Amino acid sequence: MADDLFTDAEHRMKQAIETLRKELQTIRTGRASPALVERLIVEYYGNPTPLQQMAAIHVTDARTLSIQPWDRKALGEIERAIQKSDLGLNPTNDGIVIRITLPALTEERRKDLVKVVRKKVDEAKVAIRNVRRDAHDRLRAQEKAKQITEDETKRSTERLQKMTDKYVEELDRVGLAKEQEILEV
Repeated sequence: MADDLFTDAEHRMKQAIETLRKELQTIRTGRASPALVERLIVEYYGNPTPLQQMAAIHVTDARTLSIQPWDRKALGEIERAIQKSDLGLNPTNDGIVIRITLPALTEERRKDLVKVVRKKVDEAKVAIRNVRRDAHDRLRAQEKAKQITEDETKRSTERLQKMTDKYVEELDRVGLAKEQEILEV
């Protein structure tokens, strides 16, 4: 019964790390990446639609993205969505393709992005600690219901803490790698 608890907790902790990785992909570095804009929501015929579902997004060079919608009527809406986003990008529309040239990041902007990365890493740590707390509460409930002994609860709690520490370290590694990528000139 405790094995199911650990399997579930580990799965949820891995999900927290994957979620963090996906969120960090959307944070801008000095290089162009389709992940930067693919999740932008565009009003398409009155429906909020992710950009990746309505256009092909390509990296044309290290600092340029091109977005080619499958429906050319959506060009204006895509352009507006990019301008309204908090990415600070200025798209150019030639009637067929939208091009986005990423400006060089200033030192101040890099520091702001590092703060955003740290905030997202901290949020992921809270998620992992919540998983640990839920698992610990379930262990206590099993002990109260006399399904496991006090010694088993103690051993399981220690195992749970080791698992939590392992995933928190992984979060720190992921966050540090992104910070280095942002600070790279």
